[in-house]
Amino acid sequence: MNAVREYLGRNLRQYGIVAALVVIVLLFQVLTDGRLLYPNNVASLIQQNAYVMILAIGMVMVIVAGHIDLSVGSVVAFTGGLCAIMLTRWDMPWLVAVLLTLVVGALVGMWQGFWVAYVGIPAFIVTLAGMLIFRGLAIVLVGTSVAGLPKPFNAISNGSLPNWFGFVGNLDVVTLCIGGLGIAAFAVSQWRARTSLRKHDLTVEPMPAFVAKLGVTAAIIGIFTYWLSLSSGGTPMVLLIVGLLVIVYSFLLNRSVFGRHIYAIGGNRHAAVLSGVNARRVDFGIFVNMGVLAAVAAVITTSRAGAGVAQAGTNYELDAIAACFIGGAAVAGGVGRVSGAMIGALIMGVLNMGLSIMAVDSAWQQTIKGLVLLAAVAFDMFSKRRASLR
Repeated sequence: MNAVREYLGRNLRQYGIVAALVVIVLLFQVLTDGRLLYPNNVASLIQQNAYVMILAIGMVMVIVAGHIDLSVGSVVAFTGGLCAIMLTRWDMPWLVAVLLTLVVGALVGMWQGFWVAYVGIPAFIVTLAGMLIFRGLAIVLVGTSVAGLPKPFNAISNGSLPNWFGFVGNLDVVTLCIGGLGIAAFAVSQWRARTSLRKHDLTVEPMPAFVAKLGVTAAIIGIFTYWLSLSSGGTPMVLLIVGLLVIVYSFLLNRSVFGRHIYAIGGNRHAAVLSGVNARRVDFGIFVNMGVLAAVAAVITTSRAGAGVAQAGTNYELDAIAACFIGGAAVAGGVGRVSGAMIGALIMGVLNMGLSIMAVDSAWQQTIKGLVLLAAVAFDMFSKRRASLR
């Protein structure tokens, strides 16, 4: 028990954020008289907040490396408007338009990465300029809005997987299968990671804590899958996109050389450079990646709205940054996980949906989200000070 208590003390921030998500969900479930977890609301939670999750994946990499990106909301508006123009005015096939949108996002990332990595201008200044530049270009290109997008494109964000296997009672079998695969994949990945640590004589978490983590995670995924299987559409298409991105980028950050270099640069840039890390190339790659993910979020946002809108993406950068910090990313860099950013994005999404169901004024919604962000960072600093005293 002492080993478990000591381990939980060292990982207070990691488990505390999961507990906070559960508490917030239960609180709004009570405050909304049970409406928060209506099956269709659970599906809407994913569809409405997919952009935050996608942007948070890229943003957590930027923050871990010690930078910040204030331009992603404007990049979403610019690339999303350009995608709508390609679909309507240039009559491109929707798949070609999507691929070209991702290319444009990469070019935007290359533009910003060049100034940060090779000219040496701080990312705060470069992306602040980018926020103004790309918002202005979005207004020039789109005007007010560009509507009339094809149905297959709109289905990216609004559609659901076909019900190939029918129902068990009122439960969508496809959704149940996906949830079961998710639980199995998580358990296998955690066991393999634990085995790898033990093989290299590294510290692993106590078995009771490991089993408890698997059990709690499986329960959360199982409950979420159950509610989602009762929704009118089953599994949203956008959930598969987000899930695939989470898997790919979790591997990239945790298992690849590029990911290790990002953590090294964020932890101590000077030491990383002395050890042979090409910091400029890593910084450039981070911003190119952020541009691509902003373009993915633009496709999702434009598909969801059914039109390219010049004012799309407003405050998206704030939502993404808040999700990362709420999910445990360190302000100074060097610390952060994709999984934590996803939990932070879900907390932001639950707050948005719960407060909207309660018909809370939008000004108060902003105030409450700001207080939650402040509390999360303060708790992070408190946890670090406590750990250093130990």
